[in-house]
Amino acid sequence: MIKAILVFNNHGKPRMSKFYQFYPEDLQQQIIRETFHLVSKRDDNVCNFLEGGTLIGGSDYKLIYRHYATLYFVFCVDSSESELGILDLIQVFVETLDKCFENVCELDLIFHVDKVHYILGELVMGGMVLETNMTEIMTRIEEQNKLEKSEVTFQKAALAGISAAPARAVSAVKDMNIPQKFKDMKLPDLPNFKLS
Repeated sequence: MIKAILVFNNHGKPRMSKFYQFYPEDLQQQIIRETFHLVSKRDDNVCNFLEGGTLIGGSDYKLIYRHYATLYFVFCVDSSESELGILDLIQVFVETLDKCFENVCELDLIFHVDKVHYILGELVMGGMVLETNMTEIMTRIEEQNKLEKSEVTFQKAALAGISAAPARAVSAVKDMNIPQKFKDMKLPDLPNFKLS
């Protein structure tokens, strides 16, 4: 089972974190710092698996990571997960991000955090791997994008209708030509009343 997924830059700034087990916020920050120190001090030519830090579970858990340009993608997993399977999952996650954002970079993770979490939710839910087929994942993302676009179009149309309503009302009143209607109005003759 996956316990946590962390993405941070070369300076240890978290760019995305997803914990599948409850930790208080301050402990989450400590886990991110400890994980960064464990992963960042390793050479690029060594294995991408290591024992989990003391805060995340020690030797019962493994940290499996990949370093791409300025970002570290780290999955903390228990012994039931395959290291090579998780490395492949990281690759699928990064390639999916790359397709969605057209050459993904750190800023995409910062400014599109909702979309990144949606993509991650298509791969992993509740610490369990859901899907590893990138074609399936991209199909779901495209469906979500279509829904978002249709919702935005509907909202724009609704706002255009609401904002145009006062102008249409004024135009309708002008078209009525009320002063001329008063002149053209024929009133019946009223009887003369005398006041005594």
